[in-house]
Amino acid sequence: MAGIGFELRRLLRQDSYLGLLRAYGYAALIGSGPWVISILAVMTLGILAAAGQGDSPVYITDFLVSVTWLVAGSLIFTGPLQLTFTRFTADRLYEGRNDEVLPSLKAVLTLTTVAALLAAITIASTLADTSPLAYRVLMVMGFVLLCNLWCVAVFVAGVKRYRQVLAAFALGYATTLGLGLCWQGLGITGLLGAFVIGQTLLLFVLLAMVTRHYPSKRPWSLTLLMHGRWQPKLVAIGLFYNLGVWIDKLAFWFHPATSVPMIPPLRAAPLYDLPLFLAYLSIVPGMAIFLMRIETDFALNCQRYDLAIRSGRSLEEIESWRRAMVISVRRGIYDIIKVQGVTVAALLLAGPHLLEALGFSDWNLPIFNLLLVAVAIQVLFLAILNVLFYLDRLTPALWLCVAFCASNLGFTLITQHLGPDYYGYGYALSLLLVAVIGLLRLDREFQRLTFHTFMRRR
Repeated sequence: MAGIGFELRRLLRQDSYLGLLRAYGYAALIGSGPWVISILAVMTLGILAAAGQGDSPVYITDFLVSVTWLVAGSLIFTGPLQLTFTRFTADRLYEGRNDEVLPSLKAVLTLTTVAALLAAITIASTLADTSPLAYRVLMVMGFVLLCNLWCVAVFVAGVKRYRQVLAAFALGYATTLGLGLCWQGLGITGLLGAFVIGQTLLLFVLLAMVTRHYPSKRPWSLTLLMHGRWQPKLVAIGLFYNLGVWIDKLAFWFHPATSVPMIPPLRAAPLYDLPLFLAYLSIVPGMAIFLMRIETDFALNCQRYDLAIRSGRSLEEIESWRRAMVISVRRGIYDIIKVQGVTVAALLLAGPHLLEALGFSDWNLPIFNLLLVAVAIQVLFLAILNVLFYLDRLTPALWLCVAFCASNLGFTLITQHLGPDYYGYGYALSLLLVAVIGLLRLDREFQRLTFHTFMRRR
């Protein structure tokens, strides 16, 4: 992410309000990632498709639920691979071996496509055998496309072409919206077909950008799969973090008292799902600060600290860069809390009018307010994990993700037993728990950073 972050900082040097707004606007959209933008596009399509039709048609709800399951399943499925591939790519770029990036990406996409296709076909032919054939085919295609999109998204921030990246997202999701409105007469098949075509267009445009940015004469390479390239901790972190993010939703979906059946075998929990995904859109301002502060200021100080050690500089200079890293992290976390806090406060005030305008029930308001706070804490937790990755402290990062996953499931099951008044507290409390532990761990890691750095180099 730091690659495109440095490019965005050039806009800040223009010393104008327009440059400032453009920089943070681009950072907000790119930092939020494809899945947050997917939620926005799909919700927009659902609202526009339902406009003027009175009560929302059943197929629109089925479409929203189907895409939600596609996003959740694909993120969990590719989670173990994403961080491993990210680390492999970062190491190759650090070594100046850029020609290994594209061949490895092609190999990863090939393996991902085969594995995702087999998993999707198996589920579609067994658990969803009563659903229409066209629906099952589109769901299989959507799952495979999203799995590949998450892998390609690893490079989105590194290509340093923020305007082209935004144009790609705009093209992909504008296509989804346009075709969805034109094909809504076909029901869920039309909406899902529009989503698949939009994602296909987005995937290939991003893939073309990556191909131009990392040219290579080699067709593909399995270097990533060689012994020593895989780090089990990164695999586990990717799995437990993504599972932790979705495990409360899965608990609500699979619990018969909190969910309703949709298209077999999918289920949904309307009382919990709708306010949650609306609350997720509030993550955008915090992710802009995350990209501009943690992924640029801290990343730059981290590089200078590493350079000072490798260049044999004095201990005093090394310690000065360590202190600069600490200051940049504290400033970044403070800015995230400040900006996300203002965003949450504004949405808490506007919440009743916003939900009424979107046609949501009053029952959704208390859960929406609570989930706004939870999502804000999630941005902070993501920043903490990112700093631990930079420091190469994978063990504490892994334990934080395991604790997040386990506590989210445990607290959610307890809140389900307590009743609707407590829905959402499991997600919020689990994030608060790991965020506090993570901050304490960060403080400890920075105090011992120089010692650990030199001990690893011996």
